[in-house]
Amino acid sequence: MKKPMSRQQHGFTDYSYVPLVAAAPTLVGFDDQPTAVALTRLLSGSILVTSLLTRAEWGLAKVIPFKGHLIADTAVGLFALSAPWLFGFAGHAKARNTFLVAGVFGIMAGMLSKPEEMPSAS
Repeated sequence: MKKPMSRQQHGFTDYSYVPLVAAAPTLVGFDDQPTAVALTRLLSGSILVTSLLTRAEWGLAKVIPFKGHLIADTAVGLFALSAPWLFGFAGHAKARNTFLVAGVFGIMAGMLSKPEEMPSAS
């Protein structure tokens, strides 16, 4: 399968995902769901940390190989998809649907990005 998203585009999606997911409880309207709110912070924080540590143009420390980053994105996406049922807020439509969208987004970002590692600096 041809993967349409470059490493640089992936970085843009990651750094866009972080504030949007962190602000989702207020933006979407589920501030009254403390577990879902805490999990949005966990999701956005985990993506921020992996992004900052990824060996890519947009990584700060460049420790994690980009392929490892893609695996982490996919895993975080799967976690987000299951979170409403695992943590008991599946009955709250706004919170549940936000996590479903975040999960699909994470999986797509992980699966549709070209897994090309950044050339090493010589």
